[in-house]
Amino acid sequence: MSGEASAPPATSPRAPRPGIQKSSGAVSKKGDRGAKEKPATVLPPVGEEEPKNPEEYQCTGIFEVDFAELCTRWGYTDFPKVVTRPRPQPTFAPSASTSEKPTVDDQRLSGSCSLNSLESKYVFFRPTIQVELEPEDKSVKEIYIRGWKVEERILGIFSKCLPSLSQLQAINLWKVGLTDKTLTTFIALLPLCSSTLRKVSLEGNPLPEQSYHKLMAADSTIAHLSLRNNNIDDHGAQLLGQALSTLHSCNRTLVSLNLGFNHIGDEGAGYIADGLRLNRSLLWLSLAHNRIQDKGAVKLAEVLSPFELTHTEVVERRRLLLEKGSQERSRSPSTSRHGDSKTERDKNQLMGVSSFALVEKDKTQTVKTPKGLGKKKEKSGEVVKKEEKSGPGQSPTQGTPKKEDSAKAGKGKVTIPEQKLSKGKGAKTGSKEKRSILMESELVGEAAEMVSPLLEPVEHRDGKVFMPGNKVLLHLNLLRNRITEVGLEAFLTVVQYQAQFAKSKSASKGPVGLLWLSLAKNCFSPQCPAYTMIQELMLPRDPISKCKHKEEEPLASST
Repeated sequence: MSGEASAPPATSPRAPRPGIQKSSGAVSKKGDRGAKEKPATVLPPVGEEEPKNPEEYQCTGIFEVDFAELCTRWGYTDFPKVVTRPRPQPTFAPSASTSEKPTVDDQRLSGSCSLNSLESKYVFFRPTIQVELEPEDKSVKEIYIRGWKVEERILGIFSKCLPSLSQLQAINLWKVGLTDKTLTTFIALLPLCSSTLRKVSLEGNPLPEQSYHKLMAADSTIAHLSLRNNNIDDHGAQLLGQALSTLHSCNRTLVSLNLGFNHIGDEGAGYIADGLRLNRSLLWLSLAHNRIQDKGAVKLAEVLSPFELTHTEVVERRRLLLEKGSQERSRSPSTSRHGDSKTERDKNQLMGVSSFALVEKDKTQTVKTPKGLGKKKEKSGEVVKKEEKSGPGQSPTQGTPKKEDSAKAGKGKVTIPEQKLSKGKGAKTGSKEKRSILMESELVGEAAEMVSPLLEPVEHRDGKVFMPGNKVLLHLNLLRNRITEVGLEAFLTVVQYQAQFAKSKSASKGPVGLLWLSLAKNCFSPQCPAYTMIQELMLPRDPISKCKHKEEEPLASST
């Protein structure tokens, strides 16, 4: 019993009581720790001063380094990582000798690959910023962000580091939770980026106000815009159509527009068609997987063939002709070398409005020589030029007033710069299908900047004014809509007209209309006669099929 009584004091040194000095020493050590941890409590106010540092940081042009440093300076700890966009690996076809008996090493390797693939699936869904690099200097060419919300502070960091990327060409945002406010912030940072930035993709980002048209403003430099899966309805299509063109404004930089997988119906298709009336820069348009029926299809087809100008458009066209004529009269010499009368001079100046407008805008060309040549050509070969420029689908007009004559003469004048442009850019004597889309866009872009579409040659029938239609649009995709044979007949008329127009016009004189048209998976039978005829007419116009046919010809001759 005495041994049991002496046991508790033996254990007392291991568990000191509060009254012992060692316990007070422990308290003093905790106090020392508290004193050491006090500077850590000062960090939050220092962190509050950190946002001033990003203003002082000079970006190096290395996106991964700049983005991480700016995020840290902003106090943003859990920020996405910048990674290289993965490329699909080529499929490996094992030979017979290697695929007969898998070894133990192969089985272990396959097991490890399955684990890696499982991990890679989780890695795929982590917030990252994927970049595509140039193979030569490893500079960032494209940026891909998908599946995580891009907030204001991320856009603020982008406004600091993106301008230093001199080779940036495209920004792709897929399901990043954009709002109308963050879209405005995003649009504001685009002018800060390099001039090489031409492509923007905003897919899976529905907005309540559908303010996507702000990306197509008059000062926008975007050439390729993709707005798929954004729930764009007829109201959003109206805003986009007005951004393409109105009576007094026109987008002259956008080359391709993808509006697939939206909710655009007949009314919205009509608004897009109205935007194509006076737009001469858009080459590629996709309205696939929408809700367009025959009424909308007919409206789209109408602007691709000769269409009637409205009263407002006719008035605006006359105003432009008079304005250009008065400007030219103020610049022309008071006396004529050939002794023309005042009325004859006025007539010639009105007839040469388009060519003179082109010459005035091109500062590098001489002004006096084209004026002299223009007057000589108007006086000597006016009738001949009219006959040469008129197509088979355009009936000549007899006994028309001076304004109609001026329009016909302007027809010849508009095609003259296009001939010069195409000859200067294409040293090839080859045919039209060898010209790249970029070269076509340059030709159309320059012509659109020089001449208003309302100054194009027109045709007068029964007191109405008809424009030849939009022949700049090369690619139209209407896959999987609700078009029946009624809308199909409208497009058949368009394709027949443009095919006839192309035969009457050489390849060097400008655009000739659609080269690719997709109407598949709509509400008509694939064996429909109209659809079969459209395919037959479009096949020789498709540049891809032409290239394949030309590649197959030497192989067939060699065999």
